[in-house]
Amino acid sequence: MDRFFHSVTLESEKCVGCTNCIKRCPTEAIRVRNGKAHIISERCIDCGECIRVCPHHAKKAQYDHLNIIEGFRYKIALPAPSLYGQFNNLDDIDIVLTGLKKMGFDDVFEVSRAAELVSDATRKCMAEGNLLRPVISSACPAVVRLIRVRFPDLCDHVLPLNAPMETAALLAKEEVSKREGIPMKEIGAFFITPCPAKVTDIRVPIGTADSAVDGAIAISEIFPKLTSAMEKLEKVEPLSKSGVIGVGWASSGGESAALLDEKYLAADGIDNVIRVLEELEDERIRELDFIELNACSGGCVGGVLCVENAYVAKARLQKLRKYLPVAQNHLENGIPGLMEWNEDLEFAPVLKLSDNLSEAMRMMSEIDAMCREFPGLDCGACGAPSCRAFAEDVVRGVAQKSSCIFVLKEQIQNMADTLSAIGGFMPAGSKPDEENRNDG
Repeated sequence: MDRFFHSVTLESEKCVGCTNCIKRCPTEAIRVRNGKAHIISERCIDCGECIRVCPHHAKKAQYDHLNIIEGFRYKIALPAPSLYGQFNNLDDIDIVLTGLKKMGFDDVFEVSRAAELVSDATRKCMAEGNLLRPVISSACPAVVRLIRVRFPDLCDHVLPLNAPMETAALLAKEEVSKREGIPMKEIGAFFITPCPAKVTDIRVPIGTADSAVDGAIAISEIFPKLTSAMEKLEKVEPLSKSGVIGVGWASSGGESAALLDEKYLAADGIDNVIRVLEELEDERIRELDFIELNACSGGCVGGVLCVENAYVAKARLQKLRKYLPVAQNHLENGIPGLMEWNEDLEFAPVLKLSDNLSEAMRMMSEIDAMCREFPGLDCGACGAPSCRAFAEDVVRGVAQKSSCIFVLKEQIQNMADTLSAIGGFMPAGSKPDEENRNDG
């Protein structure tokens, strides 16, 4: 398995080198060279921000297609709670769940059901007092990967529990295997995903060696077929087993509210997430117990694989929650081992200059000196997101200083001045010296 598998990919033929993406990438993972964008694989966290801002649709997300379910004897759909917000006038979750079964799934296990268990487990973990405060949610894989590559000092603050998607897959397979007598390897669990970060989390999981989820199907792909199946239902099965707390995870603040603790912070949108993490790293945030961070604006309902406006979807979910109980899932005897990480979150030093400290210090000095030569406008014309990132590229040997248009302009001017001083060269538009004119 490729350590740097990415669900976010680039279609070069559609790219026009407009630099929109390089300015929005939270890990400076994109450069524009020779008129085309390039993704630095080891830096990418698959947040999907470049997909969101690319006006030419040159960035796209890889995900599994519906026919992947045919490779398993028993097929389980794992719908994200954000899926429910895509439908107008929905007043019964069972309509969506029954529609999924009509599409070809044998069973449905709500991710919101697992979210209620994760909320319960989080409350128990925090009550034990063994976690560093404030505790940072591990539910958004893009945020966890951002911390791993950019905020190493915060790795120990991340909640060491599997996200609801992973927990749902494990519980669903166990439940079906016991009930139907089917071997676990013949049971497929498929997440209906709102974002590409979840696709990556399945292929290259964090906190566990292997994911129990067998595929991720985009909400945008399944939506038309599911809508058609829902319209043709003759009978709705009573399948839903989750409540307000679980469905609330679909939008920002839902996970935090489920902890029943007032000392929390919930932030969404990658820029806001970075600001919170920077303040936390600088120890300017001290009084909180829990921090919920979502890379997408609005939370999971804002994922780039959703079909509805994030705030419209959030409003629909608020209406839908009126018909639900508070919660239907609780842990009976402590936290099951399947819910806990079995691997620590470790810093991935993809941004460091060199493994050799003295070499890294030398490169840092060169970068600092070069930055003083640049205008500090962070215009992106050089193909890098900032003047400092460009200086780093030059020092690394992957870019030329002349790619900066201001440096190039200065070089051209210096060349013109030099030529002007040699042998009577007259720059265009200049007038000859009347006193030295040779009339003869």
